Amino acid sequence: MLKPFLYPKNFVCSFLLAAACLLAGEAKAQNELEYVGELGISVGGAQYFGDLNTRGALNTIKPAVGIYYRKYLNEYVGVRAHARFLQLGYSDVYNKNEFERRRNLSFNTNVEELALQGDFNFFKFEPGSLDHRFSPYLSAGASIFHFNPYAYLDGKKYFLQSMRTEGQGSALYPERKPYSLISYAFLVGGGFKYNISKKVNVGLEALYRFTQTDYLDDVSTTYAGPGVFTTLPNGQPSVAAQLQDRSYVTGEPIGVAGRQRGNSRDKDQFLTIELTISILFTSYHCKF
Repeated sequence: MLKPFLYPKNFVCSFLLAAACLLAGEAKAQNELEYVGELGISVGGAQYFGDLNTRGALNTIKPAVGIYYRKYLNEYVGVRAHARFLQLGYSDVYNKNEFERRRNLSFNTNVEELALQGDFNFFKFEPGSLDHRFSPYLSAGASIFHFNPYAYLDGKKYFLQSMRTEGQGSALYPERKPYSLISYAFLVGGGFKYNISKKVNVGLEALYRFTQTDYLDDVSTTYAGPGVFTTLPNGQPSVAAQLQDRSYVTGEPIGVAGRQRGNSRDKDQFLTIELTISILFTSYHCKF
């Protein structure tokens, strides 16, 4: 009864079947867990620098939140898409310079930003590893963002771009065009990240933006002067005229046509400092 098993054809088939089972088992054993990316959130603050905050003060930090996905290319390099919502603002009341305090301008704005960044680890970073679970890193990239500065007059909120506070679009200043509410920025910064479990990373990150607009604060060049703005039927200055020169609150108005209002040579900038937490995504790949 055992003789049929010893036939050459049956023996070869049995050998091939056994070999296939062994190879399948070996391939399964060599399937290695690989971290492919992470989905996370960021929470922190944002600080504006520009024509109103010329001394780089960190005294009006406003909220910033975001969501991001980072794709791992290897243990040292990753690429990230990061969407953020943040607020920026400043006022001349914080300045010590006499002219800036007399100028008495202020603004606030919401910013919606979408950034594409490259992250470069100083150390080998392997989530789940006891030896490679921490690394400082550098980050650089570019972003596109929307903003819309506003200020308050007599308790009422006014969006400043539509007020043309520096004479944009007027016959007296044909070279001054209304500025766009969409701009872009170059980002550079870095941080620290730490893997607290096989599924979770935490970190701290600071990013500086070199924006390509000088109107985050609605301030850039010279005063347009009261002659650009129409007066109200009762002879009082219009809302736009009052918003372009707020120095009447602090004394004799200084907003005569051609007098310096801001510094058009330098673009506005802003900084974010954020805590991050992310969930890791994994896959299996076969090592041969």
